[in-house]
Amino acid sequence: MDLPDKFEVLVITLSDRAHRGEYEDLSGPRIKERLSEYFNEQKWIGNFNLTLIPDDSAILEGILKSAGSVYNLIFTTGGTGIGPRDITVETVRPLLSKEIPGIMEYVRVKYAETKPTALLSRGVAGILGEALIYTLPGSVRAVDEYMNEILKTLQHTVLMQYGIDKHTKNQ
Repeated sequence: MDLPDKFEVLVITLSDRAHRGEYEDLSGPRIKERLSEYFNEQKWIGNFNLTLIPDDSAILEGILKSAGSVYNLIFTTGGTGIGPRDITVETVRPLLSKEIPGIMEYVRVKYAETKPTALLSRGVAGILGEALIYTLPGSVRAVDEYMNEILKTLQHTVLMQYGIDKHTKNQ
């Protein structure tokens, strides 16, 4: 299986307040910015779709049920905490065919050394349909912290997802 000629990327921001227009969504655009830079380095082409929705499980599930067959990469931002409206993890996890717990566990532990509240994030990563999905916290700072670590493994993760053995391909 070959890598796609163009990666279809969906970025979903979950925020009641941003959805109501109380403030501008900065986290979703930051994910796009970081991925665009990474894609340029990899010589990958990306087509990005950014969506802003309220913290609503039914809306998120509706989007994700079809998105896994349309997109190669899905990132969510927001809704990974422990508040009453934080529903991202409970919505995404049952839809995963494979969970990839290590990356999110590592990010939580690494950043908790200087900011213990990082341990309260419950983000997950995994395979949803044909797509890789990562659920990130809603702040720009947390997006940067998570993307710093996700991008270190993204090429290898994508190669594995597509059944490409990097070790034999480069010999």
